[in-house]
Amino acid sequence: MNGLKNVYQVEAQCLRRMKLDEEMVMKQVQANVCVTMEMVKDALDQLRGAVMIVYPMGLPPYDPVRMEFENKEDLSGTQAGLQIINESDAQMWWAAKELKRTQKLSDYVGKNEKTKIIVKLQQKGQGAPAREPVISNEEQKEMMLYYYRRQEELKKLEENDDDSCLDSTWADNTALKKHFHGVKDIKWRPR
Repeated sequence: MNGLKNVYQVEAQCLRRMKLDEEMVMKQVQANVCVTMEMVKDALDQLRGAVMIVYPMGLPPYDPVRMEFENKEDLSGTQAGLQIINESDAQMWWAAKELKRTQKLSDYVGKNEKTKIIVKLQQKGQGAPAREPVISNEEQKEMMLYYYRRQEELKKLEENDDDSCLDSTWADNTALKKHFHGVKDIKWRPR
């Protein structure tokens, strides 16, 4: 129980196994496969096996990974501990409405089985959770950058608003017509 690492090169094997598991999870997400407790227990067993291969002497009793495997992890005083909500203290919210435990979900959403909703958990007494922004921070930054560049471009165009070239002979849009009619330098006003 000293927590010493195995001297054999099993880390690379474990990393390859984790990458394969990630690919398998992505395939399950794309196939809309729901996660079951059996799948979670299987994944935990695989992690236990990987830890036993890398640390054959076992992990020390204070190690967070070992405490998680034994379900003894104490999260009090940590940031992760603030995210845990007891079942008795939890409220479910959807569309700025509290979903009561006594009513069915179909009372809120309807009978359509293909409807997908995102429910947020909140502690009792905290009210409705904050709404998500319509656009993400990245999209907002891109929009701000685009409009800033557009504004700078318009400023440059206003500075270059020189119309003196429009008095030139090549800028006269009736020059071709005058040329064919033979009327070039006729002035209608007396000198």
